[in-house]
Amino acid sequence: MRIDAHHHLWSLGAVQYPWLMAKGVRRFFGDPTPIQRDYPLSEFRQDAAGFAASVHIQVGAASPWAEAQWVQSVADAAPDWPLVQVAFCDLTQADAGHAIDRLQGLPSLRGLRQIVGRAPGEDAATGTDALLESAAFAGGLRDLAARGLSFDLQLIPAQYDRMARVLDQAPDTPVALCHAGSPHDRSATGIGRWAHALTALSQRPNVVCKLSGLGMFDHHWTPDTIRPIVETCLDQFGAARCMFGSNFPVDRLYSDYQTLHDAYRALVPVQDHAAVFGATAARFYAIGEDAG
Repeated sequence: MRIDAHHHLWSLGAVQYPWLMAKGVRRFFGDPTPIQRDYPLSEFRQDAAGFAASVHIQVGAASPWAEAQWVQSVADAAPDWPLVQVAFCDLTQADAGHAIDRLQGLPSLRGLRQIVGRAPGEDAATGTDALLESAAFAGGLRDLAARGLSFDLQLIPAQYDRMARVLDQAPDTPVALCHAGSPHDRSATGIGRWAHALTALSQRPNVVCKLSGLGMFDHHWTPDTIRPIVETCLDQFGAARCMFGSNFPVDRLYSDYQTLHDAYRALVPVQDHAAVFGATAARFYAIGEDAG
């Protein structure tokens, strides 16, 4: 079974997404204008032809609970498509435990994501990397393991070493590194520095890696430009700890789904296809266990 381990859905009438609804605001990943419309599961399934299940990742809703409930309703309405979700919770908030308790009432919930880093410019403005010095954040990560939940980790290379020290405080929490760790400097030197820094995360056995979102920093990507990233991830993590994610519809800004999928199928060795395009995600996100 092929599984897309990282995508988004949205309904602008059902859930408020401030970043998506803002007009004329260019983001680190480009101009969002073409995707400022509903993106339902029916359209995603057409895009992801050949896939049979997927993981919805929270995407900056004004109300994380409203988003999580809506995703659950989508999963409930499509019993033939196992749809699980990673929701948002601020692990540093005083009532984080209560918020997670409520989220765990949703059968589709598998984990949480709280973004540590998106891109150097945006991170400087938002200050999200303050999480790396937060005892409450580290404690929240430990709590996820006790709850049987995972954590989706999005950050940039400059934060790897500090994040690794945080992860050492939560060694039992399963962690999925989003977008191969967002290697934003695509020069040969930048890729080399990223690959060296990545070992801080790949050496920790509780961390798996998503081959996803590589178009956000390379809008004109080709299989050759993403090859060193894919090969480095497979080399450091191994296929059993790597999984494919489309990051649709965001990465739809740079490519159609078939072109994206074909590129990864060509770059990942055939003997690793079963793991990267299905088995790793099925195991990590317990897909097939009360999904949707």
